[in-house]
Amino acid sequence: MENLFNPISEVAARNISPVTLAFVGDAVYTLYVRERLVTLHDYSTGTLQKMSSAEVSAHGQNALLERILPQLNEVEIGVFKRGRNAKKPTRSKNASVAEYNASTGFEAVLGYLFLTGNYDRIKVLLDGNNNEI
Repeated sequence: MENLFNPISEVAARNISPVTLAFVGDAVYTLYVRERLVTLHDYSTGTLQKMSSAEVSAHGQNALLERILPQLNEVEIGVFKRGRNAKKPTRSKNASVAEYNASTGFEAVLGYLFLTGNYDRIKVLLDGNNNEI
């Protein structure tokens, strides 16, 4: 089996569509939230799913984004803005346009950091700002 994590260069990552970065970032954040919930609680999978959905939603991501935005560096801000301003193929059913756009920017940052192998940076941003549920 090939190595699961194969970081790419920052140049290559900057050439990826911000919506594609957000696609990866959504998976990264979902796994982060699920892992944290499972290690903190001994709940049924149905309960864990409801708790996870609340955090991973555009509304939940937007709340977290407000706390981490001041911590983003210049490159991360650029990736965030590209994701926020990108034309999206879908619309959110349960969030405002502003929340949906901001959450796409947040996910793009996570996708960029993951693809470039900056796992420690993801941990710093998320662990220092999570809501202990």
